[in-house]
Amino acid sequence: MTPHVPEYPDEVLARQPIGYWTGEAYRTIVGQIRADLAVEGLTQPHWWILNHVAGDSGTWDRDGLVRRLARFDDLDTDFDAVLDDLLGRGWLARSPAGAFVLTARGEAGRQRAAERGARTNARIHEGISAQGYAAALTVLRRMIANLDGEADLPG
Repeated sequence: MTPHVPEYPDEVLARQPIGYWTGEAYRTIVGQIRADLAVEGLTQPHWWILNHVAGDSGTWDRDGLVRRLARFDDLDTDFDAVLDDLLGRGWLARSPAGAFVLTARGEAGRQRAAERGARTNARIHEGISAQGYAAALTVLRRMIANLDGEADLPG
């Protein structure tokens, strides 16, 4: 069931502070994502590492992952500690060339976390069309670009 959202005229909404609403969206959405990951004992940096390694197994080394993921981090994460944790759990291993590979245990945990994330993503999108979602991202990307921020899609 889609929750009720109070409606207001466009002229009222247009005067709302974007900083408040982007902050509220961040706290609510990222808070739920972090809670979902915590069920597996994971943080967002754990998740980022698992997905990067799963998506391109055997090509990522420690320095490459840290360089790639640091831009997404807002928690001053010690990526070396996160990598060591995943290696210690047996979720990551090293290839003969020294690159990271996902183990069967790591893929199973990643899949469990992905299923929780998919349920949250479905909740986030309830009552929002694909066009409405795309329009919201387009507006946010324009605002970011207007302030000389990175408005390209994360790669």
